[in-house]
Amino acid sequence: MPFQTPLPPDYRDLSDQTIADRIAAHKARFGKRLVILGHHYQQDDVIRFADFTGDSLKLSLLAAQQRDAEYVMFCGVHFMAESADILTDDSVTVILPDLSAGCSMADMAAIDQLETAWEFLTEATAVKIVPITYVNSAADIKAFCGRHDGACCTSSNARLVLEWALERGEKVMFLPDQHLGRNTAYAMGFPLESMVLYDPNELDGGLTDAAVDDARFILWKGHCSVHALFTKQQCDEIRAADPDCTILVHPEVTWDVVQAADLSGSTEYIIKTVTEAPAGANFAIGTEVHLVNRLAAQFAGVKKVRSLAGIQCLCTTMYRIDPQHLLWTLDNLAEGRPVNVIRVDPETAHEAQVALDRMLELRASIPLAAK
Repeated sequence: MPFQTPLPPDYRDLSDQTIADRIAAHKARFGKRLVILGHHYQQDDVIRFADFTGDSLKLSLLAAQQRDAEYVMFCGVHFMAESADILTDDSVTVILPDLSAGCSMADMAAIDQLETAWEFLTEATAVKIVPITYVNSAADIKAFCGRHDGACCTSSNARLVLEWALERGEKVMFLPDQHLGRNTAYAMGFPLESMVLYDPNELDGGLTDAAVDDARFILWKGHCSVHALFTKQQCDEIRAADPDCTILVHPEVTWDVVQAADLSGSTEYIIKTVTEAPAGANFAIGTEVHLVNRLAAQFAGVKKVRSLAGIQCLCTTMYRIDPQHLLWTLDNLAEGRPVNVIRVDPETAHEAQVALDRMLELRASIPLAAK
C-alpha cells in the first residue's frame, strides 16, 4: 500500500465549519469538472460532500458517465480508485484523499502468490480452471483474470458470473474472499464438499493434487475483516430477544451466518430491501456500521434498523478518509498540483478492463439468498 505523507499540522486545527466552507468553495469553483464520490461505508462527515454515493462498482461506473469531469475524488479505498481509473477516460484524473486507505481483503491476494497458485493448480488437474476475482481486489489481480479467460464479479452478480465461468470450464478459482465464493456456490446448489480452500501461505496452498482434481471450486483464503466480525451466535441472540426481527446480512459474512439469516445480498440489495420494506419493518443488519447507522437515521420512527452485532463493525481503512484529507487534496488541486493521483499502467489497465467488461455484461442484480 502506498505511503501517505502526514497532513500539514494546520489542517488538524481547522474547525469543522471552516473545512466545510472551503470544500464547498472548491466544489463551486470546479463545477462539473470535479466529481466527489462517497462509498456507502464512508463516515457521514465525508458523505455530506459527495456528489454521488454507492458501492465501489456503482461509483466507478458513475465516474465513467460524467462527461464533463476532469477530476474524480474517490472517497473510498485504493482498489476502488484503481477501478475508477480503469473505467474512465485517460483525460480524467482520479484522486484518493488518503493513500493509506486500503482494503485488508484485497491485500490478502498478491499477484506473485496468485501466479504461484496458478502454476500449482493447473499442473494438479487436466481440466480447465476459470479464475474469478471479486471486484474488491487489486488491478493486477483483475488483469490476471482477464488474460486467463476469467472475469471479475460483484456481490450482486457473483452467482451469474460463477454460472458463466462453469459454462467455460470445469472448475472455478475464486478470490480473494472465500466467504462470498462459498456462500454463492452453496446457494447455487453445490455442497460444501465440492469446495476446497487454497491458503497462499502454505506450500501448494495446503492442498493435494487429488483435492484439487476432486473440487469444483477452489476458494482463496481471504476475507473481509469487517464482515468476519458477525457470528451465528449474534443471530441466535437476536432470534431469542426479538423473534419478529428480519436478519439481513452481506454475503461476505461466514457461511453459518448466512444460513442463520433471513436474507443475504449486496450493499445495494440491503439498502433496497430496507427502503422498500413497509412501515414498522424491523431489521438487524450484518454489514459495515456507518451504512447501518445511516439507514437507521433515515428511517427513524418509521422502521427499526440496527446492527446485528453489539460491537462497532466499521471499515477502519475507509475511515482514514476524512474531511481534512479531502480538503488537503482539493487545496492542492486548486493550486495546480494534484496529489494522490491513482494511475494504473496501460497494460494492466487493459487486461483488467477485459475482466471488468465481462462482469459488466452480467450485471443483473439478484439477492444471493432469500429464504
